Amino acid sequence: MDLVIARPEGLYCPPGDFYIDPWRPVERAVITHGHGDHARGGSAHYLAAAPGEGILRTRLGRDINLQTLAYGESIEHHGVTVSLHPAGHVLGSAQVRLEYRGEVWVASGDYKVEPDGTCEPFEPVRCHTFITESTFGLPIYRWQPQAQIFAGINEWWRQNQQAGRASVLFCYAFGKAQRILHGIDGSIGPILGHGSMEPLHQVYRDAGVYLPETRYAGDVPKGDPLLRQALILAPPSAGGSTWIRRFGDYSDAFASGWMLLRGTRRRRGVDRGFVLSDHADWPGLLWAIEQTGAERVMVTHGSVNILVRHLRELGLDAQAFETEYGEEDDAPAEPAA
Repeated sequence: MDLVIARPEGLYCPPGDFYIDPWRPVERAVITHGHGDHARGGSAHYLAAAPGEGILRTRLGRDINLQTLAYGESIEHHGVTVSLHPAGHVLGSAQVRLEYRGEVWVASGDYKVEPDGTCEPFEPVRCHTFITESTFGLPIYRWQPQAQIFAGINEWWRQNQQAGRASVLFCYAFGKAQRILHGIDGSIGPILGHGSMEPLHQVYRDAGVYLPETRYAGDVPKGDPLLRQALILAPPSAGGSTWIRRFGDYSDAFASGWMLLRGTRRRRGVDRGFVLSDHADWPGLLWAIEQTGAERVMVTHGSVNILVRHLRELGLDAQAFETEYGEEDDAPAEPAA
């Protein structure tokens, strides 16, 4: 029996009778992390890593029925031993290790392999079968060291200050915004945030992650000279809105792994693109898979067929898993219909 199969509700563990990141409401859901394509409302019971509790309660509701485990702590459910291990993606992100009758599977959720200081770094977990994402599963995706990206953001911000322009940086509200805050030089000037981000910043601070001081952008009057010195973090959904016009003359940029593609930068219509992703690049995916020692690999969301073919050429038993996971969104998760 496979320990994880695809069902209309999501990835299902038959012997344990629970789902991993289901996209429809279920009785029992194990959640790898709080992005809206993996953590959806409406399920009766949730299990997640303890560092992600604040995020899940902020996004799904304070009163959800949530049980948490420390990283590496295990529980048994219907004979299946379940433990959660760091995925290095965002605060509280976890890989789900399942063991049943001597067989070990690991469902990784989303992950990246470069530590960033805002969450526990990725921890390879040995297993027989590994379920991996492939969001950036093409050989063209190779990230620069993040320190270089943050240096580029700092320089762009300084140049805008000298030109008397505000600096508007579009990024996902959960995970990317906090990673940028942690990595940039907060002494350059004031930092303002969109209303969707400020509660999440506080969750990170409460978890002990250093973030420089931020102010809610809505509290700064239109035309205030402070805006011309400020870095303003905004979700992509704010682009072209009336909210963005309050900043007057500004330069805008987008931080995402997709910025590696020139066509994506053009479609976004921003002045700058910073290639910064919270997912593993091509070398990172291959390294993570190798570290598991798995002989069987199930590939989900992204460039699935390319990665499957490459893994088969390496001699692994690789196949695709059809899922409804996608790109991170900017809004709190809503109960599924």
